Amino acid sequence: MASTARLQVPLGQRALLITTLAVPLTGWTVHAVSLHRKLTAARRDPLTGLLGRDGYTAKARQTLARYGDSALVVLVDLDHFKAINDGPGGHAAGDRVLAATATRLTAWAGSRGAVGRLGGDEFAVVVRIGPARRELRLTQLTQLLAQPVEVEDGVLVDVAASVGAASPDVLGTTDLSALQRAADAAMYAGKHTGRAVLADRSHATVPSINGRRAGRPGTNSLGRAA
Repeated sequence: MASTARLQVPLGQRALLITTLAVPLTGWTVHAVSLHRKLTAARRDPLTGLLGRDGYTAKARQTLARYGDSALVVLVDLDHFKAINDGPGGHAAGDRVLAATATRLTAWAGSRGAVGRLGGDEFAVVVRIGPARRELRLTQLTQLLAQPVEVEDGVLVDVAASVGAASPDVLGTTDLSALQRAADAAMYAGKHTGRAVLADRSHATVPSINGRRAGRPGTNSLGRAA
């Protein structure tokens, strides 16, 4: 009996020690998983599900590094979006247009493309498209984005988008900021024309302020269309 009692004490202490150590480890694991989920969610735009600015920038740079001269940087700005927000459907209609645009951009870019919402009604894409197919693919994009969007009960809203693009082989750089500035200038050059504009070196020399074309209004914060 005495020997049995001596064995039970250390076994009990060992079990208590293991349990004591396991509780904080489990707590930290749960905390780490929760933190990871929050960080992942923070990189996504809550309305469209696209990558937010930081998440998009990271993936866009990876895509540029991987595909080099075969990459294409595309900026998209919805035309007359304020009129949709101020129309009968209000911000709910605007939200549906933004969500539909996000879905269309994702389908166009494919699973390996980097697609992000930079703010307001402005989107950006980095995708692999070789020189021979760029004009065709950009034309397909403008046609896709111009399809009416159903906002409620079968009501359709006409939409359109301005599209500008820039490529490393034309501009001689894989720097994301430089390519986006050129794409932004090209997009403005084709504003409201219904056609995408591929930047040349002249677009890279357009004056910029804080990385944006001079005179271009700043984008709104992420979130609802309002």
